[in-house]
Amino acid sequence: MATHGPHADRPGVYLDAASSEPLLPAARTALLGALDGAWADPARLYGAARGSRLALDRARADVAGVLGTRPDEIVFTTSGTQAVHLGMLGALGGRRRVGRHLVVSAVEHSSVLHTAERHEADGGEVTVVGVDRAGRVDADAFASALRPDTALACLQSANHEVGTVQPVAEVAAACRAAGVPLLVDAAQSAGRVDVPAGWSLLTASAHKWGGPPGVGVLAVRKGTRWRSPLPDDEREARRVPGFENVPGAVAAAAALTALHAARATEGPRLSALVERIRTEVARTIEDVEVVGDPVARLPHLVTFSCLYVAGEALLTELDRLGFAVSSGSSCTADTLRPSHVLEAMGVLTHGNVRVSLPHGTTAGDVDRFLAVLPATVTRLRRSAGVGGV
Repeated sequence: MATHGPHADRPGVYLDAASSEPLLPAARTALLGALDGAWADPARLYGAARGSRLALDRARADVAGVLGTRPDEIVFTTSGTQAVHLGMLGALGGRRRVGRHLVVSAVEHSSVLHTAERHEADGGEVTVVGVDRAGRVDADAFASALRPDTALACLQSANHEVGTVQPVAEVAAACRAAGVPLLVDAAQSAGRVDVPAGWSLLTASAHKWGGPPGVGVLAVRKGTRWRSPLPDDEREARRVPGFENVPGAVAAAAALTALHAARATEGPRLSALVERIRTEVARTIEDVEVVGDPVARLPHLVTFSCLYVAGEALLTELDRLGFAVSSGSSCTADTLRPSHVLEAMGVLTHGNVRVSLPHGTTAGDVDRFLAVLPATVTRLRRSAGVGGV
């Protein structure tokens, strides 16, 4: 697999699917076809417009089929982040008479936490539920945080930095018993594993599953109170303003369908490669901590932290050697702040590497990565004056 970016002129290995999965062939074919055949305004009444409407409705039905919801509960947004913003603010607005209390986990994506910060700044109240050392929320603790004035609860399906799968089914049952809607951010799991039933709102992002960037998904279950935080607009069930990206939605649906269809074979294969990384990193590198739940985890993602090494230096050196991986907080890496996820877990926050395998990653790709990693860590430690390790 070719590395994209500044070193695209030489062979490399891309191992950062959690940031963005390369466009799947099915998505590329669908996108090119839709650019030619589904460009017209789907809201108009002439032939080309009806073609666009048909393509958009088919894409909506395909996405709904994979996510286990009704087509008319699905709208397309411009990103997963926008889906989270609209989902949370709309649900909080729709239940304002119930109260202004919001419950989130400590390891949510920054889009959830930043929306919670805004809600709090606007006079709302937020309860943050902690996690254990594996990054997993305790379902009983989450249930205890619910109150009569709780307007909304948010829990990710799986963590975007360490891959730990959250107890969504248990938390959804507690929320249902308390009459509180649950928003599930499924950005990292959509198409790869099923999200348990019981959620009220669900969000996802197409470029995480091999679709194009610029397409997100917001699903709102029938009966869930939701009020738009934006000026009124007739597009996308009055939930997302602006002209629909029909080619993007068509390509997103094609990618999600393809990834979902291949997961019975590709999921176990990638999971075995991740297990090999977990084992070999711990065996070949001293003072390393592999983080995240070793069993209840996403099939394609593993994170480890190396003591005495700066994460940015390690990433730069691995990039020089032809390996594209991520480090620290994937959503705030530009701030160089320690990962809020790793801090909440109470694990080592420096020298952190997240490896996430895209569809089609080979055993040879992983072998080459594992072959260069120990010497790279040793070299960086010595250059930092940490000898004997």
